[in-house]
Amino acid sequence: MVDRVIATPAALALIARLQAEHGPRLMFHQSGGCCDNSAANCYLAGDLTIGAQDVHLGEVGGVPFYIGAAQYEYWKHTQLILDVIDGHGGTFSLEGNTGKAFHTRSRLFNDAELVELGLFDPGPASP
Repeated sequence: MVDRVIATPAALALIARLQAEHGPRLMFHQSGGCCDNSAANCYLAGDLTIGAQDVHLGEVGGVPFYIGAAQYEYWKHTQLILDVIDGHGGTFSLEGNTGKAFHTRSRLFNDAELVELGLFDPGPASP
């Protein structure tokens, strides 16, 4: 199965650090902008209400990862890659005081992956 979201070793290490500090029940939400800076923000589970307009993309480091439906429609043809950069995390994100920030990269799914995800119909096979 194709993963819609994955994490780099640096992101997995920061997730483990945050779990050691805050406990295992974390969650991510890839925001759409405004005050939460269009980034993947890490929260304690339950600190952000997930609703019908949020899409569960999968898990990274055992932590659920969600994205807003409008953002998902724009990015559904890509695999999100959670990474870490030097800097300050999002306004509300748990890594904000670590000197590191979660950063989302992406790559386009290939045709086979799009078919597997149900996002592309290659049409009838040639005879």
